Amino acid sequence: MSDALARILAAAENGEFPPPDGTTTVVPQPNRRDAGVLAFTAHSVVFTDEDPEWVRATLAAVSGDPLAASMNPGFLGSLMARTNRSMNTIDLLTVAPSRPGPPELPLREIEDPDHTRVAGALQHRDDVRVWAADGGVLVIGRGVAGRWEAAIEVDLEARGAGLGARLADAARHLIPDGEHVWAQQSPGNARSVRTFQLAGFRPVGSEALLLPSG
Repeated sequence: MSDALARILAAAENGEFPPPDGTTTVVPQPNRRDAGVLAFTAHSVVFTDEDPEWVRATLAAVSGDPLAASMNPGFLGSLMARTNRSMNTIDLLTVAPSRPGPPELPLREIEDPDHTRVAGALQHRDDVRVWAADGGVLVIGRGVAGRWEAAIEVDLEARGAGLGARLADAARHLIPDGEHVWAQQSPGNARSVRTFQLAGFRPVGSEALLLPSG
């Protein structure tokens, strides 16, 4: 296991990013589950156990803007083929610091390990906890390189009343003091992007996670 990616993410939590020099950093996977690509401003991080020289040669062969090569479908397709992995989408990556005290939103924890929300979250995170509110669900767990991650879902009939932002804000109260919580949003899901930014999550880059086969 490597802690190189964890150090990069910890620095980003505090606003310290890799140099915007147009290069790519290749680090080992933090564990067998997590592999993928992070793109910060003019600097990318590929976390994979594949040969770094293969990664760099494949990036160099991608046509178009070299600053965007790591998120180019050509490179991502080659990386998926090489690793026998798949991916869902390229996400906007956001982060926010913890907030003191309990959340204002009334929540009830779902402790059933067979619950759909719990079982689904366990595919991508460790130490998963799930809370329900009237009209929505909040999931918190340890994701990539052990970082705290949050995801929310608001029922259709409850949308438009600010519940999503309240759930996202609650995540900041439910992580340990002094920690940060990360959240991914599909860039095309403008409502989700706005929701997390209303809750104080700031954008730091983009992320493509590669999922193990099966």
